[in-house]
Parts: sequence; C-alpha cells; structure tokens
Amino acid sequence: MGHPVLTARQINRTLLARQFLLQPPQPAAIPDVVDALAGLQAQQARPPFVGLWTRIANFRREDLHDLLAARTVVRATAMRGTLHLLTMRQYPAFRGALQPALSSGMQSILKDRAATFDLARLTSEASRIIARKPCTFAELRPQLTAAFPDLSDERALGFAVRMHLPLVTVPDAGNLWAFTGDSPFELAPRAGKPKVETDIVLAYLRAFGPATIADFQSWSGLKSGKVLFAAHPDLTRYRDEKKRELFDVPGAAPMLDPDIEVAPRFVAAFDNLILSHVDRSRIIADEYRPRVVTKNLQVLPTFLVDGFVAGTWQTAIVKKQAVLTATPFAKLAKKVQKQLAHEAEGLVRFMEPEAAGYQVDIKLEPAE
Repeated sequence: MGHPVLTARQINRTLLARQFLLQPPQPAAIPDVVDALAGLQAQQARPPFVGLWTRIANFRREDLHDLLAARTVVRATAMRGTLHLLTMRQYPAFRGALQPALSSGMQSILKDRAATFDLARLTSEASRIIARKPCTFAELRPQLTAAFPDLSDERALGFAVRMHLPLVTVPDAGNLWAFTGDSPFELAPRAGKPKVETDIVLAYLRAFGPATIADFQSWSGLKSGKVLFAAHPDLTRYRDEKKRELFDVPGAAPMLDPDIEVAPRFVAAFDNLILSHVDRSRIIADEYRPRVVTKNLQVLPTFLVDGFVAGTWQTAIVKKQAVLTATPFAKLAKKVQKQLAHEAEGLVRFMEPEAAGYQVDIKLEPAE
C-alpha cells in the first residue's frame, strides 16, 4: 500500500495550524511559540515583533524585550547564515547542528581567502576579545588584524568568526555581539546525526511539516538531509499531488480538513512561513512569488486570504498619521476587505503606538 496522498489545501491548513495562523490568535507563552515555530527570521529587527503579534493574543513588545534582555530568547546567526530569534532551549542545539552549513557558506563566499588563516587560532583570539567585552564587528575586525598582521582582509576574518562562533546580539545596544555566557558553548559534532537535545529535523517538521527532504535542506542550508532523515526511520510518510515524498513527525495530529475556513491574516516581512519550503505553492502561488521576493532579496510583508498569500502590505507615517496600505494581487471581495481592515487597524496601532492617528487603506483592486 502506498503512502497517503495529501492535497495542497490539506497541506496548507496543516501548515497554518503549526504556524499559529489557522485560528484567531490565542494567549500563549512567547518562548513556547518561538520554539514551536523553530525560530523567527530576524535579519531585520522589526519583523519578529509583527510575527508574534499576529500569532499571540495580547502580545506586547516589552515582553519580548524582557526575554531578550534575560537571554531567554536570543537573536543570533542560524539557518542559512541569517539572524533568527531562538530560545536558549533551542539555540545551542540548532547552532551546533547547523555548523556544517555555516562552514560551507563561509567557504563558498571566501573561497581561496579561507585557506589563508588558521581558523582555530582566529576563533580563539576572537573568543578572548569578545569574552572580555561585547563589541561590534567594526570594533572586532581591527583587533583581529592586529593579532594576525599577515592577514589584511579584515572583513573575511570577521565573517569567518561570525560563521564559527555562537554569538548573540546584545539587545538595545546597537550592533554589539556577545556570548550567552562568559565563553562560547561547545558545538555539537559536525558530521552525522547531531547529538543534541533538540533534534533539528523533528523541530523543522513540527513547525513546517509534512515536508520533503529538499524543503528541510532549503530551510536549514544543510546538505546532509538524507542522512539526517535516515536517522529517523519512524517518520510518518505521505505523498503530495505531485507524487513527492513528504515526511512528518511520528504521532502528529491527522492532516486537517481542507475546507476549514481561515480568516484573513497579516504576515511579517521575511516570515519563515514564506521561506521554508522549496515548493512554496502550499502558501503562495508561483506566479505571485516574484511580487513578494524582490530582486535584491527583500521579502515583503504579505496578507493571507483563504490561507494563501493574496497581496502585500506596508506602513508609512504621513503627516503624523500611521497609514497601513494593503495591495492585493487580485480583486478582493467586500467581505474580505472588511475583515482585512479590522485586522489591519489593530496591526497599525501595534506598529506605530506613538502616531497621532491611524488610517487603513485596503485596496479592492490590484495595482496597475
């Protein structure tokens, strides 16, 4: 007997449920949500706050600030070499498991320059400097070139350090970087199944499954997906309508009814909902992808209608008024427009609490 076949809408509804977007926001502990999401993309500082607001009822930005100050949640280099919010329950495990991808990313960018320095000596010296006092990379790089006078490419040195030391940003301190403690924690082994408390394959599938091995590799940047998945022979298997093999955590809840109604929702810029699969048709039609991911690799904020990306949005301050404008990809029904306007009013008030007034512009027709 073959594996059960899942429709695109079943996969969509299941993804939305795991991403806290199927039902209206419910009260939840921020660290629990961050863990369940397998992190939030945080290359830019603002989107994670929007990402949590749209998922957690009564979310307050100061609550996240407090968790960052306490290092319960950290902003650090993780998947695909980009900054993410992760809890300290997950970060050491993720950072160790991702090291092969980060090392490979350094090699692909630096190429021959990576062979000109002793990585162990370099990271040891960088550890000594950062353990003494948190610093920016602009401050760190000259100190590294002073310690290694034969190496003049200070940007290459700084990049190598960022890819090989488990650093976190210091909240509300500009671009300062530090360790979570006095020194870096020990990274997991670089080969085979990571010996870590939180297994990155299972964490990914809980957040984004059912998914293919290629999906996991795209999200994590790891090339060893087949090896890592093979270490979990009890994974549940499905196929999609294109006959691709999908994997899921064993014992996961049954796939959801494809006809479950989903209210319109706003999604942050760079949200991993949009970025974590090779085939993103489970959440956005292929024809719309170029209108969300720009040529300079910006990922615009979007809104969902019936569970799928239906347009983009932006905010601006116009004469001290905060204005949220939502631009659809296709004509919106009046009912949907009203639902979006209600959600947008709460969002723009959250994003611009000090504005003198608020305005929402939900366009009925797509832009020319």
